[in-house]
Amino acid sequence: MTTTIQLVSPRLVLREWQERDRAPFADMNADPAVMRYFPTPFTLDESNEAVDRYNRQLERDGFTMFAVADRINGQFVGVLGAQVMRFPVPNLPQPAVEIGWRLTAASQGRGLATEGAIAVLDHLRQLGTVREVVAITTPSNAPSRNVMQKLGMQHRPELAFDHPLVPADSRLRQHVLYSLFL
Repeated sequence: MTTTIQLVSPRLVLREWQERDRAPFADMNADPAVMRYFPTPFTLDESNEAVDRYNRQLERDGFTMFAVADRINGQFVGVLGAQVMRFPVPNLPQPAVEIGWRLTAASQGRGLATEGAIAVLDHLRQLGTVREVVAITTPSNAPSRNVMQKLGMQHRPELAFDHPLVPADSRLRQHVLYSLFL
C-alpha cells in the first residue's frame, strides 16, 4: 500500500486498514446489535474481503471506507468513509459514490458517525473528483437517517429502491436514498 491518507477529527482518526483491524472489524460485523439493519451478520471471510476491497479502493480512488480509531487511545471503533457503489441504483447517475458508517455497539449514539462523516466530506471536496455523494439505508434505520440529515443530505423519495444484494423476502430489502452535492 503506497497511499497514506489519514483524516483526523476531534475524537477520531480515519485511516487505511491494518492487519490489527481485522479481528475487531470481524467481531463488530458478527454483532447482531450492530448488524440489525443488515440481512445477516458478516462471516469472517466477508469481513476480510471487505478490508481487502477497501484498501484496494483507497489506492485506486484516494478514498474508501476507512478504519476508524479513537484519537486518544487508538481503539478500533468502526468503519466510516465513502465508496463507489458496487451495484447501480435505478435513476441515479453512475458510478455513484456512497458515504456510510458502521460503529461498534459501544461507540454508537455519541455523534461519532456525524463527526467522522464531516471529515470524509471535507476530504472528498479537497479531492475534487466526486460531485455528489449518496447514502442509503432501510426506512427503519432512524439513527443513520438522522446522521444523513445532520450532514445536510436531502432525502430523495423518488429514488427509493429494492436493494439488489438483499433477499427479496427480507424486511430490509427496501432502501431510502439521501444525496448531497459537494
